[in-house]
Amino acid sequence: MTITVQDVCDTELPAILAMNNAAVPNVNALDEAELRRLCEQAVYCRTARRDGVLAGFLLAMKPGAEYASPNYQWFCDNYDNFVYIDRVVVAGPHRGHGVGRVFYADVQSFAEPRAARLTCEVNLEPRNDVSLLFHGTYGFREVGQQTNGEKRVALLAKELDCFDYVQSKNRGAVAGQ
Repeated sequence: MTITVQDVCDTELPAILAMNNAAVPNVNALDEAELRRLCEQAVYCRTARRDGVLAGFLLAMKPGAEYASPNYQWFCDNYDNFVYIDRVVVAGPHRGHGVGRVFYADVQSFAEPRAARLTCEVNLEPRNDVSLLFHGTYGFREVGQQTNGEKRVALLAKELDCFDYVQSKNRGAVAGQ
């Protein structure tokens, strides 16, 4: 079994939209225009393929996006440097085969030189125990909670220790030029 991660291409958007909307209530429903707008604003917008078959997608934002999500806004109000995982969806037949682990390794590698922390939220109402356990095993810790309508979420963050090191090396490289 091979899992590959690549940037989203336009031809995948209909399948990504269907995958997203099949995952409600764990993610919010989208229409095609909303998905396209999210992909354009995302700093990280990638799909995973398992043995060549589209298996999932992950979208992440940095501060400064024109994105009205109250959870994203909470992180903007409380942190100045982060990569926010807005949504990650793995299609049913591909769950339990390591797609989520591959995504999180890839998004963390992407985020480490760019941000001090990786952030996301997980539903507490309706409860998503699988996601809570998954994020806990990857070092995410609850930094807040908030309620949006009928949903209550845990706001999670994972400190990226490599960021300070990478920044100090980059400052040294610039100073030495």
